[in-house]
Parts: sequence; structure tokens; C-alpha cells
Amino acid sequence: MAARALMVQGSSSSVGKSLLVAALCRYFARRGVRVAPFKAQNMSNNAAVCADGAEIGRAQALQALAAGVAPSAEMNPILLKPEGDARAQVVVMGRPWRTLSAGAYAQHKAALWATVTAALDALRARYELVLIEGAGSPAELNLRASDLANMAVARYAQAPVLLVGDIDRGGIFAQLLGTLWLLPPAERALVRALVVNKFRGDPALFAEGVRQLEAASALPVLGVLPWLGDLGLPEEDAVALETPPPPAPAGPAALDLAVIQLPHIANFDDFTPLAAEDGVRLRYVRTCAALGQPHAVLLPGTKSTVADLLWLRRQGLARAIVHLARSGTAVVGICGGYQMLGERLDDPAGVESPRPSVVGLGLLPVCTQFAGDKATYQVRAQVCGGPGWLAALRGQEVSGYEIHMGRTASPRPWLKVHRAGAAAPIADGATDATGRIWGCYLHGLFANPGLRRAWLASLGWKGRAAAAEVDVTARLDALADWVAAGLDLRRLEALVWGS
Repeated sequence: MAARALMVQGSSSSVGKSLLVAALCRYFARRGVRVAPFKAQNMSNNAAVCADGAEIGRAQALQALAAGVAPSAEMNPILLKPEGDARAQVVVMGRPWRTLSAGAYAQHKAALWATVTAALDALRARYELVLIEGAGSPAELNLRASDLANMAVARYAQAPVLLVGDIDRGGIFAQLLGTLWLLPPAERALVRALVVNKFRGDPALFAEGVRQLEAASALPVLGVLPWLGDLGLPEEDAVALETPPPPAPAGPAALDLAVIQLPHIANFDDFTPLAAEDGVRLRYVRTCAALGQPHAVLLPGTKSTVADLLWLRRQGLARAIVHLARSGTAVVGICGGYQMLGERLDDPAGVESPRPSVVGLGLLPVCTQFAGDKATYQVRAQVCGGPGWLAALRGQEVSGYEIHMGRTASPRPWLKVHRAGAAAPIADGATDATGRIWGCYLHGLFANPGLRRAWLASLGWKGRAAAAEVDVTARLDALADWVAAGLDLRRLEALVWGS
């Protein structure tokens, strides 16, 4: 018998669908339900790697963790990774399929629908409940004919839909009622309840608003969920960086770390563990004025290394980073950022860019050659030692994951990477002669506390190490508690189980 399905759609992007699905996954898992997440089509450069090397959206990996199950490609059968304003790499069932313009991708949607339904069917055969996340809004009239992620999925699964609106951005009545009224009757009938998200203050103050929404929509408001502070969980995509967090208090002893906010920034949750440390200030910058004089500059991963390197030069940031490095500031590059730190990036086959070769920042003695094959692995690695702070870490084991296209030749690797199934370890990473400037391909590196704190200490960090590492399970439990406190659980269970 196919699993039950419940779908969470939004009045627009960024209304909180992903976190709500993660919270519901945790809620039902704690009740003993075998539950799995599903999002037919995701657009994000924040990706995760499954045990078999399949690549899916970071949000679906977090939702799987909340559900207590291993992430798999079926949970996000189509992942679009933007490489420009109108072009994206299309990842199908965890593997790169094609790089297409928006117009060309639209021509393939009908064929990809079979992939979406097969993935959903596979999950429903293995679990008791599948929690489906929509994408953007179901009421985009110009996209309805080629919908792969919203009402087409709800119709196929015959799933009841929760429609979520974001009251913090204003216009909650227009958001929810407007979305409903733009849907054709058959699809409107699938929407079974409304949820008001991100309410600041006492939800009782919106009681009259709830009555008005229910009267106008003829649907119950399942709950008014309060604004949720930062739980330190991975963000779904770079939209989160468009609204900077309030400035953190930074005394004279605080360590100042500047992450370059590249146009195609990817997997920036690499740096979340740094921000969680006492006495560390992490900020994202896009201009030379904002860069200032940090203790360290961090170059993150990117879906378009060459394009973002050229952007660094146009902004004057390339020159500023090189100047800081030569003045003694630490500079670190992860994945695409590591490639940028080298002397040259070659792309004779035009895999990454139409330019056959581009000069790098010249801060590390490495050269990168792009190739058509994509490395996606969960890995463990040993630190080989090296200059400066790396010497004391010799032999220490770390874990992380790889997502990259290209190979980088280094005369001074500092990591020995073990990929599952590989016959021999792979050398990775490079440093300058002092160890101040370094890079590697390993995402998730700073989640390893020994390495993270050794590097911070090399910068003069004097913060107090936490007694224990961040407990992601506890944070997911807090998410489930947030839902349990804010939603009408009796009605929620009735929607799911039909009782």
C-alpha cells in the first residue's frame, strides 16, 4: 500500500516551507512514523552528497536527518544548480545530466515528469508517510503548464496541501487568499488548511486575522507559527544572505572572519561552525569597503569559478585579497575558492567557461584543469601535516564531502583523502610556505572541531571552546517542538491519516 502524503506549499519562495517540512519530519519520526521528505525540483547551489555519491539539495538532506533516515536521490530527483542568470546544471537522480538555459530546460520538463513520479512512487513504497515540499508558489500562471513541483505533484499523489504564508513580509491576506483564488477549482480543493508563519510577538494578537482568513477562504488556519530565531541549521540557498543578520556584538578581542559572498556562492554552510564559536565574528562581504582588515578572508565554493573570479577582479576584491595576503592576513579557499587561489585555471574543453585559460590569484602554487566528470563523494581524510598550524595536526582524521568539477595539481598537499571504493587515497589541498594561506576541496572541513580550533588559534583566537559540539539532533527536536506548540495537532493528524 502506498504511503500517505502531505504537501507543504507556499504563497511565495522563502516563506519557511523547508524548515516546516523538516519540523514535521521530526515530529512524525518522534511519534514512530516511518517518514521521508520529497521535493520534486529544487534550485540551489547548496547541495549535499548521499552515501552513494548522489547529489541532492541541502534542505532535503536536513529533512532526511530530521526524519532519521538516510538521504537518497529519490528525495530530490531534480536539482538545478544555477551557473548564471539564465543557465543551470541539471542534476537528475543525483547525477549531472545537462547544462541548459532556462528556455531549453522548459522543453525537457515533460520527459522529466516520469523521473519525478517514479522517485515519489519509490519513496511511497518504502515509507508510511511522505512529506512533500513545493517550490516557490503554485499560483505562477505563466509556469502552470510546465509545473513539476507544486500542484502537478499534489494532483498525482492526491495529497492534501498546507498553504503557508509569511506574515513578517506583510500582506498575509493577499498572499494566502490571492494564491487560493488564482488556483482552478480542482486544485483549490486540494488545499486543506492554511498556516501563518513568522509571526513576531503574541500570536493571540492575530486572532481576528485568523477568523477573517478562515471566513474568506472557508479553510481552517492550522496555526500561527512564531518567528523562529537562527537555530544554526543549514540554509536551503543563498537567499538567506540577501538579508544580513543583525550585527553581532564584537569586542576588541573578537576574531573577525570575512567570507566573500560570490555571485554563485555554494555550500556556504561550510562556515557555520566557525560562527558558532565564542569570540568569532563571521560576516559576508561583497565590496572592498566591507572587506576592511579582517583576521582572515574565506573564499567559499561556487558553481561558476571562472565567472566569480572575474567578478572578484571587477569589484577590486581580487587585488584587495592579494594585498591582505601579502600583508600577513590569512586566506583560505574551499573548493571553487581553492581553485581561485592558484596560479592558473585551464578549461580547454569549455566545461566551466568559454575561456580556455584564466590567471588565478597566484597565492598558492597550484593549477586547476576542469574536466567533464564531477566528483561527488562522502569522504574521510588524514592531515599529512604541513607548515605552521598544520604541523601539530599530523595524522588527525577529519571527515567531509566533495562536490567539484576539475583536478588541481599541488606540490604541497596536506590532506590524504579516502573515497569509498577507491583503491588508494587521493592527495588534496595546498598551502603556502607559512601555512597562513591554504585551500582544499573538502566541504564540511570546519565541522571537525580539532582542525577548526587549531586554525582559529593560529589566528590568535582566545575564545572559550564549547563544552560539547552543536547537537543537530537537539536543534531538530527544537524545530519539532516549535511545530507542536504552534499547530493544531488534532487537525494535522486528521489531514494526514484521514480520520
